[in-house]
Amino acid sequence: MRLGASAARRGKDPRRVRYPAAAGHMDVGRGGRRPCAVVVGAGIAGLAAATGLAERGFHVEVIERERYLGGRVGGWTEHLPDRSAVGMNRGFHAFFAQYYNLRKLLARTDPQLRRLRRLDDYPLIDAEGRRDTFRHLPSTPPWNALAFALRSPTFRLRDLIRMDPRAAAPLAAVSVPDIYHRIDHLDAETFLRRVNFPDAARHLAFEVFSRSFFVAPQHMSAAELATMFHIYFLGSSEGLLFDVAEDNFDVSLWAPLADYLTAPGVPERPGTVRFHAGVCVDRIDAADTTGFRVADDTGAEMKADTVVLAVDVPGLRRIVAASPTLGDAPWRSQVAQMAVAPSFAVHRLWLNQPVRADRPSFLGTGNLDPLDNISVVNRYEKQAADWARRNGGSVVELHAYAVSDEIPRDAARHAVRDRLLARLYEIYPETAEARIVGENMLWRQDCPRYAPGDFARRPGVSTPHPRLVLAGDGIRVDLPVALMERAATTGWIAANTLVGQWAGAGHSLQTVPSHGRSAILRTLATRQRTP
Repeated sequence: MRLGASAARRGKDPRRVRYPAAAGHMDVGRGGRRPCAVVVGAGIAGLAAATGLAERGFHVEVIERERYLGGRVGGWTEHLPDRSAVGMNRGFHAFFAQYYNLRKLLARTDPQLRRLRRLDDYPLIDAEGRRDTFRHLPSTPPWNALAFALRSPTFRLRDLIRMDPRAAAPLAAVSVPDIYHRIDHLDAETFLRRVNFPDAARHLAFEVFSRSFFVAPQHMSAAELATMFHIYFLGSSEGLLFDVAEDNFDVSLWAPLADYLTAPGVPERPGTVRFHAGVCVDRIDAADTTGFRVADDTGAEMKADTVVLAVDVPGLRRIVAASPTLGDAPWRSQVAQMAVAPSFAVHRLWLNQPVRADRPSFLGTGNLDPLDNISVVNRYEKQAADWARRNGGSVVELHAYAVSDEIPRDAARHAVRDRLLARLYEIYPETAEARIVGENMLWRQDCPRYAPGDFARRPGVSTPHPRLVLAGDGIRVDLPVALMERAATTGWIAANTLVGQWAGAGHSLQTVPSHGRSAILRTLATRQRTP
């Protein structure tokens, strides 16, 4: 698949919503002592929060459990059996043009976003061989979704006629957070059946997207599905194609940002930042007069005026449970009830033969259990491309989302590996002739759950303690954002919340429109009785 010369630089949708920055001081430490913030977690949310605080004059200590930055979008180096060094990460990530606040963060070191590259398509196939494509679709809603449906082999004109427009109205008339009040009690599969959505189209389109949230449609909130549909289809005219990082995430994204945050004398960043990688926070003690004491697994303690908890759901539950002075009983109960999505696997293969030249860089699959997508990594990632060129081979990645409620034991893991390889050989037969030079299979279970009813129970950015804030893609925010963009947005909001307490200037934000674009469909949704 051809990659565009460079990514779209800035948002183009004239109806995107801008949230102006609060007025205030650009440097809250200009008069002497700089407030100290501890940011726990160096994923997207933590890095956005650290950037927002440092740029307003805070001294920031970032504590990260892993030895690399980026969290679930981190990258690191592995070694193959022949001892050659190769890049590795937790799998494919799509950087949509709608991710305004994530792009704002990346633009700190790459103003033109040249380290992102546009994919010209990402086809979807199902078990029946049906294929959908996003190439050459109009960008303006609702014509983008209509054109996609009309040319899809899973849709027929009679299918569109049979759909219940009143039941389907929430898909085209999303309003955040109102959509959660309306249909968050429903699961996505039940909602789509009430719409009378064609079964084949549900498998090929909605199931592929729902599983990008690491959950099957029958276990996903209908409100989350509708919000996702709004963000990527009917709410935005940024288009349906996305960008990928041109190299492993550590090289392409996070090492440059770390350099920006730690380099001395950066005019745009009057504060300072220090990173503590490979350190796990054990507990946090809060005191009204002295701020916070943050204790880690090295036995060290760090004092802070304010704390940002930007960790995954298991980490947040663990830290709060071990920190009895944080928050009040209702808030602590909210955190304790947070849940994670099912486990998933990322299987990366280094093969001694190339994948056929006409294979796409990224292929989504529907109803081809356990496979959810195939990436030909050497088509877009520089380190993988260098390896493939030197060895005359290819680097291929297979994803299996929502595999089981827990990370399976060894025998089950091997069974999933074998089934993934069988699917790869079935879909790309030429790979069956290749020798596996090296492979790495990651199993993880740390993504937030988006089940029916979860939205109302999630804690938000603010907490009972005014100088303790949360950030991450599992944190509630009443804006139309998802996945990496939700992480970045909550990180900026966390920084703004704290900066304001020192009379500092905030950071502006943007989102796709917060309401559906069609007045007719919004009216229909308003008249609709709650299912």
